[in-house]
This record gives sequence, C-alpha cells and structure tokens, in this order.
Amino acid sequence: MATTAAAIVPALVWMVLALWQGRTGVDLIAVLSLGGTLAVHEYLAGALIAVMLASGQTLDSAAQRRASHDLRALLEHAPRIAHRRAKGAIENVSADEVRVGDLLLVAPGEVVPVDGRVSSDPALLDESVLTGESRQVERAPGDTVRSGVVNAGTAFELLADARAQDSTYAGIVRLAEQAGAERAPVVRLADRYATWFLPLTLLLAGSSWLITGSPVGAVAVLVVATPCPLLLAVPVAVVSGMSRASRAGVIIRDGTALENLGRATTAVMDKTGTLTAGHPAVLDVINAPAIEATEVLRLAASLDQASPHVLAEAIVGHARRLQLVLTPPHDASEQPGRGMSGIVEGDRIEVGKLALPESRPRWIDTTLNRAMLDAAAIAWVSREGELVGAVLLRDPVRRDAPRTLRRLREAGLRRLVMLTGDRLEPAREVATVLGLDGVHAEQSPAEKVASVREESRTATTIMVGDGVNDAPALAAATVGIAMGARGSTASSEAADVVLTADRLDPLAEAMSIARRARGIAVQSAAVGMSLSLLAMGIAVAGLLQPAAGALLQEGIDVAVILNALRALRGRDRGERTVPPATQDLLHHFASEQNELRETLHMIRDTADLISGNPRSTNALAALRRTGEFLDQRLVPHERAEEIQLYPALASALGGAEATATMSRMHAEIDRLSARIRSHLNLAEARRHIGDDQVEDLLATLYGLHTVLLLHFTQEEESYFALAETNQGP
Repeated sequence: MATTAAAIVPALVWMVLALWQGRTGVDLIAVLSLGGTLAVHEYLAGALIAVMLASGQTLDSAAQRRASHDLRALLEHAPRIAHRRAKGAIENVSADEVRVGDLLLVAPGEVVPVDGRVSSDPALLDESVLTGESRQVERAPGDTVRSGVVNAGTAFELLADARAQDSTYAGIVRLAEQAGAERAPVVRLADRYATWFLPLTLLLAGSSWLITGSPVGAVAVLVVATPCPLLLAVPVAVVSGMSRASRAGVIIRDGTALENLGRATTAVMDKTGTLTAGHPAVLDVINAPAIEATEVLRLAASLDQASPHVLAEAIVGHARRLQLVLTPPHDASEQPGRGMSGIVEGDRIEVGKLALPESRPRWIDTTLNRAMLDAAAIAWVSREGELVGAVLLRDPVRRDAPRTLRRLREAGLRRLVMLTGDRLEPAREVATVLGLDGVHAEQSPAEKVASVREESRTATTIMVGDGVNDAPALAAATVGIAMGARGSTASSEAADVVLTADRLDPLAEAMSIARRARGIAVQSAAVGMSLSLLAMGIAVAGLLQPAAGALLQEGIDVAVILNALRALRGRDRGERTVPPATQDLLHHFASEQNELRETLHMIRDTADLISGNPRSTNALAALRRTGEFLDQRLVPHERAEEIQLYPALASALGGAEATATMSRMHAEIDRLSARIRSHLNLAEARRHIGDDQVEDLLATLYGLHTVLLLHFTQEEESYFALAETNQGP
C-alpha cells in the first residue's frame, strides 16, 4: 500500500509535465490505475505498477544514455589544453587562450586544439573523430589541419589559423550540444493516438465493470494500459538512430530531422563543393610546338608560388605532385582579374588572362575549343611576351559521387536534382555523368529557395549544400544538409544535418540509418499498442487479474524498448566486404593509378603532335616517350592488377564473373599498347613516322586514351571504393 501510494506522487508529476508539453492520456491512465488498485485493495498490483513505472523510466533513461554515448563522447573529446611556443620556451595554456598566428606544439597522442597549418615536419594524424575513417593520414608542411584530430605520430608544430571557438571542432560541439532526443513528428503522431487511447481505455474499463460486476476488472484494464509503449519506444528508437548516425560522421540536430530524413524521396544538391570537389584541378597542359608541356607547367607553377589565388594553388599543387623542380620567382606581382607576372630563371613570365595575338597559331585555337567543350578555365602562360602554353583547369566531379548517388537511390530517394549558380553547359555535363533527374542552373540564392520550395510542395525534400549562398535554400528544405563540419558557416547554422567530413558518401549511410530507425519506431509503437489492446480485451472478459496484468504490461514495455534499441545496431547493407589483405592491394593499386592519371595526357598529346606534323622529330620523340610510358609503367600496372588484384577480388565478390569485364578491358589495353609499339618500331627504322602510319596510329592513340579514362573510372567506382566502404563505421 505504501509503495503504491508513493508511486502516485511521481505519476502525478509526470502527468502534469505531459500536459504542459501538450500530451494527454498515458500518465492519466497511470494515476487512475494506481488509485484504482488502492481503492479495490489490489496492493500487489499497485506495487507492480509502481515498479513498472520506475523500471520503465529507468530503462528509457538508460537506453537514451546509451544511445547518446557518441554525442557525449564528442563533447568529452573537445581539446582543452595547448602548448604554445613563447620566447624560446613552451607554455601550457587553455585552448581558449590561443590566438591566430600562435605557434603550437602538438605532442604525440594529443588532440589538435585549433585549426591551423603544419609548420614543421610532416604530421601523421588520426582524423576518425571528424571523418569516421580509421585510416591515418599524413599532412605535409603547409597543409591545413582541423581541430579535434589526434596526433598519431611524433610531435609537430602547428601555426594557428583560428581561435578555439572559431575552429572546426568547436563548430561540431555546438551542433552536438543541440542534438538530442527531441520529439519527431512520428512521436507527436503517437501523442495523437494517446488522445483516443484514453477514452478507449475508460470505455473498456467501464465495460469490464458492467460485464464482471466488479471494479477489479476495470482496474485490470487500467493496469494493462499503463504505461502506453508509444511514448517509451519511439524516443528510444529516434535517439538510437541519431547516435548511430553520429558514428557514421553525421550530426543530426533533432529527432524531427531524423524522421524527415527517413521518409525523404527527393534530394536537391548544390553542384560546387557537393557533387564536385569545390576547388579547381588541372585538366590538361597544352604547349606551343617549341616547348614541352612539363616545362610550361613548371614555369607557371614557379611563378604562381607567389600567388594565393585558388587557380594558382591548383597549378602549383599539380606541379608538385608531378615532382617538378620549381624555381622561386623574383619581382612577382599580381594584377586583379589578369594574373601573375614575375621573373623566373631570368625570363619575364606571365600567367593568367593574357591578350591573344591576331594571327593565332593552331595550338591556341585548339586550346580555346578544348576549353569550351570541357567547360574549363584557361591560364595562359607567356615567356618574354610570347605565348608558350596554357593550363586548363576545371572543378572535377567528386570520385565518390556516382557511387553515393546510387546508394541514395537504394535508400529510397526517387528524384535527384542539381541546383547551381553555375552556367548551364557545365551543369548539364555533370548531371549527365551522374545520371541526375533534373538541373536548375544559373540560380541566384532567391531562385534556389524558390526551386527548393517547389520540390518540397510535392515530396519530402532534402537539400545538400556547402556555401554561404546555400543557407537560405537549406532552411527552406524539409531537411537541410551541410557539407563539412564548419559550424560557424551560414550553411551549417541553417542546416538540420551536418556531414562532419567534406564528402558526400556519409549521407547515404545516414539515409539508411534514418529510414531504419523510423521503421523501428513505428513498428515498436504499433506492436506495443496491439499487445496492450489484446491484454485489455482479455481483462474486459474478466480473465486477467490486476497483478497478472501488471506483470504482462511490464513485459510488453520491456519488449518494445528492447526492440527500439535495435536502431543502435548496424544492418547489413548488402555491400561486399573484402579481407584486410585485399584492402591493402586496393589501396596500393589505387595509389598507382592516381599517379598514372597524372601522366595519361601524354598519349593524347602525342596524337596531337602527330596530327600536326607526323614527320617532325618532336612527333617521333613524343611517340618514343609514350612507348616507354606504356612499356615501363602502364602495362606492368595493368598486368599486376590482373595477376594480383583481380583474383583476390574474385574470391571476395563471389567469382571470376565479377571481374570478367574489367579483364577484357585489360586485354584491349594490352592490344592497343602492342599496336603502338609496332608503329614505334617501324617509325624508328624509318627515323620518322610514315604517312601510311598516321591514320591508324592516331586512331590507336586516341582510342587507348579513351579506353584508359573509362577503365580507370570504372575501377575507382566499382573496386577501389570497396576499400573505403570497409573502413567506414
């Protein structure tokens, strides 16, 4: 009796809180059942209800604590101490005291306290907290490092670029603090069910009293209706889904966002920075006949070392990846809108938008046509006032984008639309490559908002973007998703979901998690209600005593909460897994292929030279270099893949048929390479390329270049992505 009476007090408190939050039904039933057990002297049942209420609340809280573990861990991981160099000594200061320009020492195993740049030896970092990837990465001097990552190597020096409160990790923490088990629409739907569940319960309790002629039957009905699993299981499933998403590198602000993400059918995506890399990359280097392409790139990169422009950074980075030796420029100056000018090795070099001569040589027209067809920017290069070449740059499609979009469709998205302020031609090219359903180009921020609202009128819509100009559209979508973890940006502040890494692939994982969590929430609520109604029906017939009903309801509650906790666990997505040894092979060959890509233009450049003047010594020299590239690098790489990688993949993917098409591509690459080798032998014997060779040689060179581009892309999407998949959470 004392236990029952004591339980009425917290039950009344919970009822008042529920009414204050706009919920009715469940807690009132609890109060009525406790009062009823006291009235009919069913003290054991009352005590069981008290235990049931307490254990249900405890289990609910424990589930939420477990589900929120990753979010709490994110906060606990926040860097607090920094080692700052000052006057030749090292002082320990709070991370909040670090200022831009401070030189910090990051010791082994420590968390990087602020955003900055490596200023000493290369740094080996564990970025899994931000990206979800367990693989360690190396950052060279000058590379940017985000706060929150862990130093997995020796100590290194960091030049601070931001204060702690403005750094990457602080932005993630702000988002994590907002993330919680807020009630999603499906929970409010449960509350609406509770509004009719209460009168139904009272009606059944009254019917039991009439049928059995005893108030004990009515109390039994009230007991098995307390507490309704609707409001226990659904929040647990929602918060579990949010926790699971955080482990995949996705911060979801609240349960509403997760529920909407789980039922979205349309995705609107920004182009630049979302579907494309967001920064330019060198597409090609075109040279005048009197100079080599590598020399054009070396001169341009040497001068551009003095420029902070994004195109200059791309040119310098490309040259360094090719291991070209760059010379420090002198008297370098930059003219806004025009480009760089300076002295390199005694010659006046200019890079940028330069005046073209009236009588243009053929290579300049070729460059202009190529730039138009590829929607590329041109950085012209001149030496002593004479044009010697050009560098073509373009924002490339993210390598993970095609595979991620396929996974998004598998996760339930039926319409994928691209939204961009860019011109229609490059936008259409990207949309064609990725197989999108619609394109809205040349959009202003206001037009982006209008387009998102139009899509949202017909379907639950997510919007993915990364720039400040995307913020209004993110806010207009059903669910706004920001690329990258910089919480101080307008896009992240306006978004409901933030991807902690600047990659698109975690979104597909988050979609699958949200859909599964929502399904488990609805399933738990439906099963719990059905079982409660069944038990109430038995109680109406007088076949269930209050004490037994209390035990039965306890079992129902525990069952649905445990079922809701399934949202914490991952589910087999039907993706192939490969053993660690095969993953190592994938990483090795992917690295080799990236290096080969940088040199692949040599094949097409050789064809261009042969097309212009096949009998020239330059054309024969280019063909000779191409032959050496094929014999010494490309063909050995493809044969090694065939001998080492493909058999390992075949066993992991279920048989040789999985790699049969790619093996056929290897055979075609080998055939075309042998054909080029035969042409080279004939030309060497003649000491020039014969007129009878030109037509077939051009077809073979251009054909091989096209086949290799397609083959490399297919391998990256189908095979090399497997290594990234198996390293995910």
